[in-house]
Amino acid sequence: MIAIYPGSFDPITLGHLDIIQRGSRLFNKVIVAVLRNPNKVPLFTVEQRLEQIRIATQHLPNVEADSFDGLTVNYAQQRQAQVLLRGLRAISDFEVELQMAHTNKTLSTQIETVFLATSNEYSFLSSSVVKEIARFGGSVDHLVPPHIALDIYKCYNHNYPIANPTTTAITPLQSIPMEQSTGTIPNQEA
Repeated sequence: MIAIYPGSFDPITLGHLDIIQRGSRLFNKVIVAVLRNPNKVPLFTVEQRLEQIRIATQHLPNVEADSFDGLTVNYAQQRQAQVLLRGLRAISDFEVELQMAHTNKTLSTQIETVFLATSNEYSFLSSSVVKEIARFGGSVDHLVPPHIALDIYKCYNHNYPIANPTTTAITPLQSIPMEQSTGTIPNQEA
């Protein structure tokens, strides 16, 4: 049985990879399908995302990366897939994904949607979160594979941040001495 795991994967995260790996144990083949969405301005080109996915999934022999335009159901039919694989992080995901699954069912009764609950450690994770952290110079090493972290740092022109930097203690502010005789604040030099 062939499953399509569609998405933008801009970039692919450890949460996505968790779903892919688990899906690869359930289905004969999993096709990670990158949607070419002309309405979005991605961080990475489709070709870059496909290469990132191929490197990240090279240890999974029944996983393939591909791209498509248009309706996911039409692409699934072209690839002779019977299943659309989707990950769920929260209740809000479920509402959107259920609506999409019902819509897809009206387009093709031959294709089922299978939902996998995200592993707890990735329940907060999305590509948008990764990009937001990286944009402001934070480390994303714990959120994406190493080769993708490097690509992200290059996009934002950041040096490779130190994972989980330690904070330094902040000394309390010194009180400003008051003049004993007049009760005024001494002049500060400019």
